[in-house]
Amino acid sequence: MARPMVIDEAEGTRFPFLRGILTRSLQTAGVPFEEAYAIASGVRQELDTTGDLTTDELRSRLVPRIERFGAEVVQRYLNPTSPAEILIHHSDGHESPFSRGRHRLSLVSCGIAPDAAATAAAFIYEDLVNRNVKILSSRDLRHLTHTHLLAHLGDEPARHYLVWQEFRRSKRPLVLVVGGAVGSGKSTIAAQIAHRMEIVRTQSTDMLREVMRMMMPQGLLPVLHTSTFKAWQTLPQRVAADEQIGEGADSALVNGYLTQAKLVSVACEAVIRRALRERVSLVLEGVHAHPGLIKSLGDDNDAIFVRVMLAVLKPRQLKARITGRGKREPDRRAKRYLNFFDEIWNLQSFMLSEADQLGVPIVANENVDDTVHQVMGILMAELADRFDGTPDEVF
Repeated sequence: MARPMVIDEAEGTRFPFLRGILTRSLQTAGVPFEEAYAIASGVRQELDTTGDLTTDELRSRLVPRIERFGAEVVQRYLNPTSPAEILIHHSDGHESPFSRGRHRLSLVSCGIAPDAAATAAAFIYEDLVNRNVKILSSRDLRHLTHTHLLAHLGDEPARHYLVWQEFRRSKRPLVLVVGGAVGSGKSTIAAQIAHRMEIVRTQSTDMLREVMRMMMPQGLLPVLHTSTFKAWQTLPQRVAADEQIGEGADSALVNGYLTQAKLVSVACEAVIRRALRERVSLVLEGVHAHPGLIKSLGDDNDAIFVRVMLAVLKPRQLKARITGRGKREPDRRAKRYLNFFDEIWNLQSFMLSEADQLGVPIVANENVDDTVHQVMGILMAELADRFDGTPDEVF
């Protein structure tokens, strides 16, 4: 299918519609990134049906979509002007222009809501412009930001910003481990957290298991070549029956899960140790991220380990999530998961019980935004236990 074209009748030019360019234009006008990207994606889908359009037609489609962000945003989109350049002088001697977008991301990184972060970044920029500031040290910018957050958002966001800045300066790696059963939303939440905290290294335990399957034939390790909720079916009878973890029919299910999780934990440990050697932060997510399997990795280094277990507490809701995931990703075959729903549900119960006993925070994932906010709060609380510098010490 040919890429839709945007026609500028005044200039007599034609150029391809680019979602990224439109997203950045909307951000420049003051629309938060997530909403800007969603709007640009919606327009792109419409153009697949309607075809080419003029710049005036594009504006007429966009204005109703961005009116909810305020008249000033609409005006900035319709009449963009070159922003006043403010140079930030960094401690290493180099200079860079102040960017509201980058500053917003730095605030989102410490747990401040995207809308509040965008408002704060815009306010700080306008304050600098109004005071005719042309160059500012990075230290003064951080002080200004902290003061603004304290005055307009309160003690907690200001404290989070201070803690985050001290953590960044420390160069200590952060390892976030997100566990949960099938359908609990691990991948979505992990990706959101990694984006907000600017963590570029993420790893799924499912992908590690897939690599291990290529290296170890099914005949050699059959427990590795099936789903966690069916792994018990591949265990020798004596393991499934004689080495039970608990009473009842679920003990074989748990044994199968733990057997597979322990195998995959070898690869998980390798990935984590590699990140620690390189001193980079990491988000590890997956059903195999059992909270008790990698608890000893932080004993001999200064890394900060944070564990979170996601939960879906209503069977109907978990079934709906599994069904929805199957529609979005047909290869994942939702019907197969639903046929084993009781096993998935019982496995989640075991995982949540283990997390509770080990003191791992459990977050009920009912809404993505709320869950991300809660996980960010857990992360910032962990960091706050380790960093307590004053603004003068940190900045």
